[in-house]
Amino acid sequence: MIYLFILLLILVTVFSYKYAWWKPAIDWKRPRVLMYHMVREHIDGAKFNKLRVKPEEFEKQVAWMKAEGFHFVTMQELQKNWGKHPEKTVAITFDDGYLDNLENAYPILEKYQVKATIYVVVDRHDRDWSTYKKAHHNSGELAREAKLNDEQVQFLANSQWVEIGSHTMTHANLNKLDDIECLAELTQSKQQLENLTAKSVTSFAYPFGIYSQRDVVLAKQAGYSNAVTTEEGIDGLDPDFMQLQRIKISGKDSMFTVKLRLKLGKRA
Repeated sequence: MIYLFILLLILVTVFSYKYAWWKPAIDWKRPRVLMYHMVREHIDGAKFNKLRVKPEEFEKQVAWMKAEGFHFVTMQELQKNWGKHPEKTVAITFDDGYLDNLENAYPILEKYQVKATIYVVVDRHDRDWSTYKKAHHNSGELAREAKLNDEQVQFLANSQWVEIGSHTMTHANLNKLDDIECLAELTQSKQQLENLTAKSVTSFAYPFGIYSQRDVVLAKQAGYSNAVTTEEGIDGLDPDFMQLQRIKISGKDSMFTVKLRLKLGKRA
């Protein structure tokens, strides 16, 4: 019996260390920004299933947040009204511009009357941009994922639930570009998306979350008023709007883990 008790104690200790469920929640007056990529079924043996949140899981997450009284905003709304939002304000974001954002995520957003921001790569078709970060990621897995076409981007932009933001022209690794090339990625993507949607594009996401202070300056120069990173966390009441943190939602996360992420801001 004593051995069973010791084993149980060890398991509880390990669980508590891994998930830190006992920690108090970060002030709910501080908005949460969630980071997604795809909403679709997993692919057996695929490398990037962590970027694929199953539709039924995404709906569970949205339904739970809605039931818990979360207030959903776009990134433009979040930035413009920072400090004036109610408690439990959350901004859902999607990176890259995958077709499943429309086919699988949008019906859920519409069903629960939830807003989101989609950061679209302008030249997004037939690109395996994972190689821009790590050359050995050359399987073509992301290139094979269907992307939104221009008409679908227009449809989303004209809906009441989606803001279109920029994710550069080519999903560029900005650190590998000189100043002129970097500014071109930022300005041209903004201009083309604005021409396409006939709406102001002021929200930006740094590709791969790789950027420098130079890129922050150039993003401001290009006309963006807010930008998100892949830095995990929850910003305070006086944030740098050009370096906003996000909470990563993985396709491998349980509902329990998602709730903890919203509570604590990152992997515990």
